[in-house]
Amino acid sequence: MPVAVEARHLSKTYEHRGGKTEALTNVDLTIPAGQVYGMIGRNGAGKTTFVRVAATQLTPTSGTVTVLGYDILRETSKVRARIAAVPQESRPLYFLNVDELIFLYLTIRGTDPRDARKRTDAILEELGLASVRKRLVHMLSGGMRRRAMVAMVLASDAEVLYLDEPTTGLDPIARREVWSAVRRAVRDGRTVLLTTHYLDEAEALSGRIALLEGGQVRLEGTPSSIRDRVHQPYRIVVSGVLGRSELESFGTVSPVEGGFLIFAREAPARELALLALSKGAKVSLGPVTLEDIFLQVVGKSIDADDTSEGDGKEGGA
Repeated sequence: MPVAVEARHLSKTYEHRGGKTEALTNVDLTIPAGQVYGMIGRNGAGKTTFVRVAATQLTPTSGTVTVLGYDILRETSKVRARIAAVPQESRPLYFLNVDELIFLYLTIRGTDPRDARKRTDAILEELGLASVRKRLVHMLSGGMRRRAMVAMVLASDAEVLYLDEPTTGLDPIARREVWSAVRRAVRDGRTVLLTTHYLDEAEALSGRIALLEGGQVRLEGTPSSIRDRVHQPYRIVVSGVLGRSELESFGTVSPVEGGFLIFAREAPARELALLALSKGAKVSLGPVTLEDIFLQVVGKSIDADDTSEGDGKEGGA
């Protein structure tokens, strides 16, 4: 299978007054061409740093990254000609309107003006922005500005797209419009590296997923292969009076923040839930999800913030 992005022994260390922060540590990743590759992790996990290195915005401390076979350090201009990125901290040109923002971006990239006009009109319709095309960017809500930035990148002819938290702040309808546009980009033969803390988004769009924590890849594979790590179909989260020794007879137990996560079959899961409730514990019961796998591997919810690790102020995710 053709490879879009490949990282080998990639590390990135930020130096600051308080010392050093390792945002990425010996990361090996192979991102196949022609699909969505999801990168999930908490804030500070290293996702944004990886994107910024792969987009030639940051120099790695050690290791290598190639994009479509081109080295990001030795062949930077060739890489930049083939990529487009929506950074996590987007700062569009506020004095332009939405139509001008997209059209100007495309012409700067070298798109023929007639083609740029067609692409601009098409993406405005696709992402539900046609009604605000003449509105100045600084007059838009944060979510609408985010959507305009995503539209700008998706309208390009770049072969590899980096979308760093593209749907943050969007309502459910707008999120699904972005999902549809991302799927179309893949159908057109392009590759999308998607970072997100929405696990349903990662699972819905991605052919493969990497879980980052503390600047390291903790888990990687297809959504189904990741879910297959758990052989029991139900999960119970118990917070309170029960100790680990009381739980182990019901299934596979992992400590998590505030209690324990147990994977079990249906009958033991129901039995444990009733037992825990009878003793006054807090209980959550349901089918196993990608979020549960994340919780098992990391020990914390993906929404638990920890900017002491990973990107910090330099990257943010």
